[in-house]
Amino acid sequence: MAEFPFPGVRLLIRATAVEQAWQRLAAGLQPWIDAGGCTLLGIMTGGMVSLVEVARRLEGDFLLDHCQLSRYRGALSGGELQWHSPPRQAMRGRVVILVDDIFDQGHTLAGLRRHCQAAGARRVLAAVLVRKRHPRPVIGPVPELVGIEVDDEFVFGCGMDHEERWRHLRDIYALASS
Repeated sequence: MAEFPFPGVRLLIRATAVEQAWQRLAAGLQPWIDAGGCTLLGIMTGGMVSLVEVARRLEGDFLLDHCQLSRYRGALSGGELQWHSPPRQAMRGRVVILVDDIFDQGHTLAGLRRHCQAAGARRVLAAVLVRKRHPRPVIGPVPELVGIEVDDEFVFGCGMDHEERWRHLRDIYALASS
């Protein structure tokens, strides 16, 4: 792979470990799919990779949907939650599984959980590839399913971006702290 155009990047998690995380997430979600009435709701743009990777490992009948809301918009720290595109599928009476790339403090997932509950979802669960370990307060419930935990540092790859780039990487990288 070509060199990154910025210094201080290190490989944090290899693609083989990420693959195992995708498998664990799918195995944890499969009973919900088997029970029926599920919608996997990907949170764009970061959750695009997670949605596809998890969905292709599941068997059975479920709906796929997406929405776009963000706090980062290319920045390294989050701001106020902003909706760009709401979900399209009806949620009334369904189990909605929110699928995202990373859980930090939970602002995005908490806002989306409230939206799904107000739309009549029977149950709302969350599955994320990465959860950051840190002492900061968490907003709302933590994801029910987590693929990998990492220390509190800036990570990218596997859907997570660095300045809206590098989401497509199969490995997870970390930036050196400044």
